[in-house]
Amino acid sequence: MLFFMSCRVSLSVIRLALPRNPTPIAKPVSPTLRASKLPVRFNSVSSVSTLFSMPERRPFVRLPTDVYPVNYGLRLKPDLIDFTFEGKLEAAVEVTQGTNQIVMNCADIDIITASFVPEGGEEINATGFNYQNEDEKVTLCFPSTLQNGSGSLKIDFVGELNDKMKGFYRSKYTTPSGEVRFAAVTQFEATDARRAFPCWDEPAIKATFDITLIVPKERVALSNMNVVDRKPYPEDHSLVEVKFATTPIMSTYLVAFVIGEYDFVESTSSDGVTVRVYTPVGKSEQGKFALEVATKTLPFYKDYFNVPYPLPKIDLIAIADFAAGAMENWGLVTYRETALLIDPKNSCASSRQWVALVVGHELAHQWFGNLVTMEWWTHLWLNEGFASWIEYLCVDHCFPEYDIWTQFVSADYTRALDLDALDNSHPIEVDVGHPSEVDEIFDAISYSKGASVIRMLHNYIGDEDFRKGMNAYLLKFQNKNASTEDLWECLEKASGKPIAAVMNSWTKQMGFPIIVVDQEQHGSDRVLKMSQKKFCASGPRNEEDCPNWMVPISICTSEDPSCTKMKVLLDQPETTVNVTNVAPDQWVKINPGTVGFYRIQYSSAMLESLLPGIRDLTLLPVDRLGLQNDLFSLARAGMISTVEVLKVMEAFVNEPNYTVWSDLSCNLGVLSSLLSHTDFPEDIQEFIRDLFTPIGMKLGWDSRAGEGHLDALLRGLVLGKLGKAGHKATLEEARRRFKEHVEGKQILSADLRSPVYLTVLKHGDSTTLDTMLKLHKQADMQEEKNRIERVLGAIPAPDLIQRVLNFALSEEVRPQDTVSVIGGVAGSSKQGRKAAWKFVRDNWEELHNRYQGGFLISRLIKLTVDGFAIDKMAAEVKSFFESHHAPAAERTVQQCCENILLNAAWLKRDADDIHHYLLQRKAPPV
Repeated sequence: MLFFMSCRVSLSVIRLALPRNPTPIAKPVSPTLRASKLPVRFNSVSSVSTLFSMPERRPFVRLPTDVYPVNYGLRLKPDLIDFTFEGKLEAAVEVTQGTNQIVMNCADIDIITASFVPEGGEEINATGFNYQNEDEKVTLCFPSTLQNGSGSLKIDFVGELNDKMKGFYRSKYTTPSGEVRFAAVTQFEATDARRAFPCWDEPAIKATFDITLIVPKERVALSNMNVVDRKPYPEDHSLVEVKFATTPIMSTYLVAFVIGEYDFVESTSSDGVTVRVYTPVGKSEQGKFALEVATKTLPFYKDYFNVPYPLPKIDLIAIADFAAGAMENWGLVTYRETALLIDPKNSCASSRQWVALVVGHELAHQWFGNLVTMEWWTHLWLNEGFASWIEYLCVDHCFPEYDIWTQFVSADYTRALDLDALDNSHPIEVDVGHPSEVDEIFDAISYSKGASVIRMLHNYIGDEDFRKGMNAYLLKFQNKNASTEDLWECLEKASGKPIAAVMNSWTKQMGFPIIVVDQEQHGSDRVLKMSQKKFCASGPRNEEDCPNWMVPISICTSEDPSCTKMKVLLDQPETTVNVTNVAPDQWVKINPGTVGFYRIQYSSAMLESLLPGIRDLTLLPVDRLGLQNDLFSLARAGMISTVEVLKVMEAFVNEPNYTVWSDLSCNLGVLSSLLSHTDFPEDIQEFIRDLFTPIGMKLGWDSRAGEGHLDALLRGLVLGKLGKAGHKATLEEARRRFKEHVEGKQILSADLRSPVYLTVLKHGDSTTLDTMLKLHKQADMQEEKNRIERVLGAIPAPDLIQRVLNFALSEEVRPQDTVSVIGGVAGSSKQGRKAAWKFVRDNWEELHNRYQGGFLISRLIKLTVDGFAIDKMAAEVKSFFESHHAPAAERTVQQCCENILLNAAWLKRDADDIHHYLLQRKAPPV
């Protein structure tokens, strides 16, 4: 499942939509960037454990093993008018130990009758159903003991097609003629199959499924497998009975069915799999890009894993109301419309990239997750971290021009480092008990840190041995369940390296190291002194029992920045490494490619030798990015001065790379948000204008012949940044183009819409907002609606901000997109942040009920409060959530409170110095 809509893939989109703030005018870089020689400056952020204590875990017992399913025969008849469904389950089961009760999972379902028929025996009717609603279980009680052996469990039941985007639910759509209708769709991961039918809803309890759907004859009915029979329903001739082929043995969370109105495009992959992309009616053209990606991706994975795709078909379908980004149901992958549909004329480059990544992610799960499934949710990270890594490998194969691995560092790697530096992070591998705890680990640690350590592992092992180990793992555990340790064992055998020992230090303990490096020249050799200690967002700690990691470290020199000269495994607190044949005038760089999951603190001399490589571009783009990002993080932790980082940022004046600019922009956005709490917020905007103006002038507004994907992304980023920062010429041109667009004289290209919309709104009035809301209403494509929704919060006037917030909860905005509208308000200005927080508190009951404690509620909280920088706000947020419980977001609340305290400490520490620097850099020379 892919869920990081607002910050992950739509990273390009979000950074266009809510730019954080820019960089370059040529200035000398300070030669004395204070690094490891700097006196330690503590943040005085008390550990947030003093603010919060982790709640007691709910007691939980997994299902008994005395009865287990072999096959589910499932018939469902949904009513798309009354939003109910009738179901019949006939499950072939094995009784392994005599019992007079069967315990299953069941939620929001009423059982009408239940009986058990032992093989060759008489039917035994259940005498009672004992629902344990808290644990989402039901106990079926029988008057006599069910003996060991095979039997058939029959249950008749009814349920509701809910509006919570979980279980078997309804999704609203509008027909081409303007009529509002509903589809019936599913989302079962992690623990919501039990809302559609009574079942053993644990990933390790696998079975086969025979699914039959009774649906209106004019509707499309889909499930995991291909249709084997379709016939009129004898009791009602307006309905048809659609029977699907028997599935492979699989987990309940991967079962899926969809009933609605769809068009499709179809192709066959080179390895013979039928691929269809289902779209809203009349929009089949918008499925062609995803179809192209899917038909390229299936053979790529077949070759990479050396295991064929095991089903005869795969369907990819766009669902109107969908909480996650996409879900990997075996053979029937469900997506948000924006994660699947591409309009050749109206989709921007970042949307195409998003779709390619999401398709790559979900199709990887068909092997890694579906064919071999985690034994329990504790190992969720392996599913998601692996898919989040290999999606990039896949997109790099399909679209090498995307330079996608550099984007990985900005999109996943650095964000995981930021989160994992907090005291309230968690290890990659979290011991999950009660299913209510599962939603909490669908986060950047499971996905982005998971992907980053897999990438580091792949680099450490080498591609050939990695593939060998993956193949052995998939063959050994196909149609079964596995744990993290099982994968390590297969990779260890393939590579001969201590994989388990290395990886346990990354998956079982929280956080990551900072590698402190100094050097000495000994003749023609360079001697490096390296040490590791835990990196904390609040600054260095003098802790006695500091954790250690087994850190694969690569080293390169200026002689060949793209070639690793040496590799070492740092498994001690410190070591000395001798790098031979390095001339005194050459620089040495640790972690080329920014692959190792750690921060680096160079000595002043080492750092200063590297800085010219930023300006003359001899450092590779990913290393320029990594160097800047490390320094920014060290500044936030109080280990170097923020002013010194601003000086380094000015060295990026010649930077041509989109992803480097994107990361700079992101960090400047964080700084801009921080300084909105001061009385000089405009000064950083001037810095941004200075930094981004040269690249903005070079790029211009219109694409030129020969430009590609990354040029389009860069232009959108830069113009959005300049426009938001109030660059006069950019604002004037944006207004001119917007007027022509609205009047229909010259329609804006898709890549320019986000920056133009953002710019005119940021400096707009009620007329601008009215026009934008009108464009939203007229938009036929969800991508365009989302594009507008994400930037509406930029409007500056308090009464208009309130209008945008009210709009967020209106019928005009799909339930899953409310979060990004409110987040857009909070991220755009100081007054927006206050208004959004008040709005969330005032409407908490409705919002919490809408998302039912899923991960969207965590996302909403993070987007709303993370940007505060006043100590008392942390206490206010804590107090609110103590009286308004959000179990799935408890860790998110703690992380937000910690971030607020870190922001406040950063502001107290560096605000005066930053202000002084920004003033003196614009003062006329004496």
